[in-house]
Amino acid sequence: MAAFVLSLLILSSFSAIYADSGMIGVNYGRIANNLPTPEKVVQLLKSQGINRVKLYDTDTSVLTALANSGIKVVVSLPNEYLASAAADQKYTDDWVQQNINKYIPATDIEAIAVGNEVFVDPRNTTKYLVPAMTNVQSSLVKFSLDKSIKISSPIALSALASSYPPSAGSFKPELIEPVIKPMLDLLRKTSSHIMVNAYPFFAYAANADKISLDYALFKENAGNVDSGNGLKYNSLLDAQIDAVFAAMSAVGFNDVKLVVTETGWPSAGDENEIGAGSANAAAYNGGLVKRVLTGNGTPLKPKEPLNVYLFALFNENQKTGPTSERNYGLFYPNENKVYDVSLSGKSTPVNDEKEKVTPVKPSHVGQTWCVANGKTTKEKLQEGLDYACGEGGADCRPIQPGATCYDPESLEAHASYAFNSYYQKNARGTGTCDFKGAAYVVSQPPKYGKCEFPTGQ
Repeated sequence: MAAFVLSLLILSSFSAIYADSGMIGVNYGRIANNLPTPEKVVQLLKSQGINRVKLYDTDTSVLTALANSGIKVVVSLPNEYLASAAADQKYTDDWVQQNINKYIPATDIEAIAVGNEVFVDPRNTTKYLVPAMTNVQSSLVKFSLDKSIKISSPIALSALASSYPPSAGSFKPELIEPVIKPMLDLLRKTSSHIMVNAYPFFAYAANADKISLDYALFKENAGNVDSGNGLKYNSLLDAQIDAVFAAMSAVGFNDVKLVVTETGWPSAGDENEIGAGSANAAAYNGGLVKRVLTGNGTPLKPKEPLNVYLFALFNENQKTGPTSERNYGLFYPNENKVYDVSLSGKSTPVNDEKEKVTPVKPSHVGQTWCVANGKTTKEKLQEGLDYACGEGGADCRPIQPGATCYDPESLEAHASYAFNSYYQKNARGTGTCDFKGAAYVVSQPPKYGKCEFPTGQ
């Protein structure tokens, strides 16, 4: 398998002006029960040339593993802590001491995301956001960390009342005075970026009859001209970003810089999730990284290169919601790539273990398979295998001695075949590929030896 090669620009600080090209980072989400240890994850990041990572908390094991790695880190104060952070300066002082100060300088923390997509948080935490950010900033000043560590808060594009054409971008009126203006004022005063989570996939899936797939995937296309300012757009992400710039300009903050803290494309989805699939995911992320590394900004801000964090490092099997939510990863939990993205024209193997799930050319868009989690215990694999071939009713004849899928003769290979048979037999239903954490869904055809896995029964 080709390595996910990223020629990344090493930057001195989160607030720097990126002069030559943009930067690429990756989100390291951990809503899964089958991920590699943080130490292995750090090695994976380094092996792929990824030198920026964004976390969704301040987990001790992760921050410790990142120490002395050369990887710059964005950490997060989760939404559930916003009310406490807003109410009490001592709370943020203690939080910064325990979750930031304790790990630096060995762990290179460069920014704190205070909350995440707070405006759509069902817990109604919007009113706490700016006071919490203000208190976190004051705590950074108290510990003399405010020059090296910046603050922000990722917003979803749903914060916009209008995003088309980009020049008509505007924030929802009810957000402007209570939170948007004071937040942008704080970002301006601290030389921080506004963090934006932007997903062209959502816009395309909801408007596939109106939006060109090539336009969404950075492929060659006729482009769209903004009727408001005459600028031409060749990618949907550029248009989304400029809609945010236009919205900020409309409220008097044209000078605040922007970083895309989440963007990606799912390699699998439900039948109604139009466009989900490994080929499109490879096209989007590959096109995005090439787009970022050209050094060009958006049509509205051509001199400000794009800075982006891909979502996400791994497929996360415990995320809720549609199938796509569990299939944004660049890597499977076994550290194999979900699909190939090559930037330099060179390719090197991620590993050459013979009995790993090996993706082939991404031509099976929308299909999924179930495979064994090689990181789990042999007892769990055997228990799952016994159930699938017994009362589960899976067709296990092909893994009997002398049959077509008996080789390779390994528990992981046999369990994978049985798990997939059960999964396909049950119409790939939710919960039919778990086996108490011994299995997970993949969007590339598995291949163990010469055995081909069925796609349906």
